[in-house]
Amino acid sequence: MAVSLLTGQVSDLCLGKPALKSLSISSTIGDALLALKRLGENFISIWSCDQHHHNLSAVDRGFKECQCVGKVCMVNIICFLCKEENLSNPATALQTPLSVLIPTSPCLVRHLEPKASLLDAIDLIQEGAQNLVIPLESSSKTLSRKKLVQGTLSNISTLHNNNRQYCWLTQEDIIRYLLNSIGLFCPTAANPINSLDIIDTRNKMALHYDNPASSALPFISRSLEIQASVAIVDSDGKLVREISPFTLNYCDEDVAAAIATLSAGDLLAYVDCGGPPEDLVQLVKKRLQERNLEQALELVEEYSSGASISTSYSSSSSDDEFGMGRSARWMGYSARAVRRSEAIVCYPWSSLVAVMIQALTRRVSYVWVVDDDGTLAGIYIVL
Repeated sequence: MAVSLLTGQVSDLCLGKPALKSLSISSTIGDALLALKRLGENFISIWSCDQHHHNLSAVDRGFKECQCVGKVCMVNIICFLCKEENLSNPATALQTPLSVLIPTSPCLVRHLEPKASLLDAIDLIQEGAQNLVIPLESSSKTLSRKKLVQGTLSNISTLHNNNRQYCWLTQEDIIRYLLNSIGLFCPTAANPINSLDIIDTRNKMALHYDNPASSALPFISRSLEIQASVAIVDSDGKLVREISPFTLNYCDEDVAAAIATLSAGDLLAYVDCGGPPEDLVQLVKKRLQERNLEQALELVEEYSSGASISTSYSSSSSDDEFGMGRSARWMGYSARAVRRSEAIVCYPWSSLVAVMIQALTRRVSYVWVVDDDGTLAGIYIVL
């Protein structure tokens, strides 16, 4: 029965999945920023074809076969803006081609045919893929939704390769599917994780509470790749909290200034739901002034006064349908449905099934492993 589970088709997991909204790789980082805010998406897919000419062949447009080459989220943009040269002129930085944010190796996003087996999908994820792009059956409803999206943002498309629509499967989708049949894997599911040799003690990314938040940037980028977080520890090595890409993904681009000027501990308070404390906002402004980062200072002042880059664009009747109603970025800090940055933890003797349920409940793919006294021992990444 376990064999039949793994040989099932990935199309079984695509039922009810929405069509991917996408941008061309020829777009700018500013285009991606606007799309993420207007559509309320956590990620937007990036394709090698020109979305304005989706009815033409990819070869006619000078591209190879039209395919998804990556994805972009707010964390990518925030990390990009944290660079000194970009922080000094954020407006110019946002005009940079989107291609600079896409890894040269397309391993994070992979294409897969609907008839491929679940085992094929798991193999790709174990090779490093985070999202599997699967073709969807077209329908008049999805086509009408596509037209509505393009009426809102003209450079957004959901159609590629002869008007085909696509969805993507994530690690979470596959984990949930497997967890529904966890009984097939007994007794492994009931075993403690320290008996299964799945606790990673070498790749735990940790930073001291008082260290500059900017020193976490390489860890943040890496944690986005492996879908984990950066642990924040005290002087005794005990886990305090975490800097999570999940949390940063619901922030605005002004957080780049906070990362560049605050300690790791202060950054946690800055990004927590409810908005940054006024004293930290003033501290960020002061340090930006000291470093003569005037344009970054203007950006922080715009957001602290309630303005943002997105306010120059009017809303439309389709906003709620495509996520605008739940868009944390669009509505501002006061309406954010963002969890605080408490770390999700388990113990070495916790059972595999308990840890998996804990991860899925919090919609993450990792759990920190701590000893009895709270000392960070390692991390368990579910897939």
